[in-house]
Amino acid sequence: MLTTIEGPIMVRGKGTGFVKHEDFEEDVVIEREALGFALDGDVVEVELRQAVPGKRREGKVARVVTSVHRVLIGAVKEKTVEGKTIRFFLPDNSRIHVRPLLPEATSNDMGMKVVVDITKWSDPLVDPEAKITEVLGPVGDHETEMQALIRSGGFSENFPENISQAANELYENREQIFADAIADPKRRDVRGITTMTIDPHDAKDFDDALSVETLPNGNVSIGIHIADVSHYVREGEELDVEAKERATSVYLVDRVIPMLPEVLSNDLCSLRPNEDRLAFSAIFELDSDANVLDEWYGQTIIHSDKRFSYEDAQKVLDDQSGDFLNELNIMMTLGRLLRKKRYANGAIAFEQPEVKFELDERGSPIRAYKKHRTETMMMIEDFMLLANREVSTYVNKEAKKLDKELAYVYRIHDTPNADRIEELATFVHALGYEFEVKNGVVSAKTINRLMHAVEGTPEENLLKTAAIRTMAKAVYSTRNIGHFGLAFKHYSHFTSPIRRYPDLLAHRLLRKHLDHTSVGPKETSSLESICNHSSDREGEATKAERDSIKFKQVEYMANHVGKEFDAVITGVTDWGIYVQEQDSLSEGMIRLATIKGDYWEHEATKYRIKGRKTGEAYRLGDPVRVKLVRADAEERQLDFEMVKKITK
Repeated sequence: MLTTIEGPIMVRGKGTGFVKHEDFEEDVVIEREALGFALDGDVVEVELRQAVPGKRREGKVARVVTSVHRVLIGAVKEKTVEGKTIRFFLPDNSRIHVRPLLPEATSNDMGMKVVVDITKWSDPLVDPEAKITEVLGPVGDHETEMQALIRSGGFSENFPENISQAANELYENREQIFADAIADPKRRDVRGITTMTIDPHDAKDFDDALSVETLPNGNVSIGIHIADVSHYVREGEELDVEAKERATSVYLVDRVIPMLPEVLSNDLCSLRPNEDRLAFSAIFELDSDANVLDEWYGQTIIHSDKRFSYEDAQKVLDDQSGDFLNELNIMMTLGRLLRKKRYANGAIAFEQPEVKFELDERGSPIRAYKKHRTETMMMIEDFMLLANREVSTYVNKEAKKLDKELAYVYRIHDTPNADRIEELATFVHALGYEFEVKNGVVSAKTINRLMHAVEGTPEENLLKTAAIRTMAKAVYSTRNIGHFGLAFKHYSHFTSPIRRYPDLLAHRLLRKHLDHTSVGPKETSSLESICNHSSDREGEATKAERDSIKFKQVEYMANHVGKEFDAVITGVTDWGIYVQEQDSLSEGMIRLATIKGDYWEHEATKYRIKGRKTGEAYRLGDPVRVKLVRADAEERQLDFEMVKKITK
């Protein structure tokens, strides 16, 4: 009989832990007094307690196997206990349930964001002691907060000296490296074919370029050319080890923390215009219905004739006038066909608005706005998805020919959990929409019908967010189970090796399979470990990116206290309702006690609050007019007051 389990612990609320295990349908619960010395994210060994019929299985942390918190970052606070001033540490990470005491902290540390080490923790039921190892700066200061996010996620803006030196040596030897590449008979020269990049206007690294050529038979050859990072960053060398550890670039509001030194990411590997560049390419022959008739994969030499921003390319198409109009028209026509087929096959249209900021010279936000999504953005995505799908499909076809598994790195997305789907269905039905679910199973087409039905409504973003949260997380793996959200049987990340390590692995593995070089079981085993690490680092990067947006939203709104805004209700609880402002997408709370004119009761099953006297109700998804009354940048919190409900 199973008496202990091991795994990462999630700590939520005021200190309740949860540990997943394959033998239990629900997470094992660890109450605060049973957490021991574990913190959120630590890998722990749990002693299982006797099962009680009708209750979730409970356990007690026996020991911390691996501690994941290399540093703790937060603010210095103080409280008065029995007339004595006690200074303590308040972690930025709300999932850290302890509040370490800071016996050596002084009044100069008050209001500062600091890094601490826990120095003494003898009783798990008593807060530990800690010492300040570094002062980052004043709480709320732009650079302080950005550094806190970077450090909390385990990222670094700077590269070690040996890594910078290795990158500079590659740059110094670039002519010889390029000459060696050209001499490789396996590398195809496609510099004579019209080629262009289409990226955000502020992009500095160009991962991908597209070439287009009309063939004598009337079909079109589309080349999807990806920066050949693998030619510069060789397996096992210093640069590779550093890139593997970083696993991803991180995109904060005001900066990029690159996976590779800038001399590589912005220069040597970047597919810059009007320069010969090395690429790893997927070249497809497409007919007029965007069917793939032929394919070729391999390393190339390309020459980008034009660097378009998304907006510039869109203007050429809209005006039907400008550089490379014919080529852009051909690509847009094929892109639309690829997109239509993808959705017809069950891909889910999860696109949500993104907020962007205009910052002043001090990093303070002076404007917040929703990013405009041009069709040229979607077109580029269409071709990147095509390459990612076809490359991994090719590897699987080769595996079938050889009657054996071929090592590869896939981007997988599991089917949704049945219980979560049932919860989503209840939620969707409560808002008045159809959503067909059978025994916790839903088709991608049903989800897509919902996404189409809510388009343009006040509750669009709310329902899309709820649906996304229902989905499993997409991760990297050597074991292919397909991609539910895209409705692809085979899918990989092949198109961004400058900023994602799994894409670099995909290039190396594809080259080995093209050369019929075997990949042994030891290498395959290490690949799965790298996939897990890359998935974890991606999660940390996503959290840092979201946290930087949240901080800037609150900082931006702090300049608008007292003003009224249009918003939509995104959550309903016993203590208040959550709303999202419609321009900056900032979220905050309206406490029930502040809504005048009635006594409000929470009707959880109907996702609303209702007035006892008037019968007036505020429901999830309702558009409302609100007034901002408080913005706390340190706590990342906004408080609103209700002005009125907006009639739909």
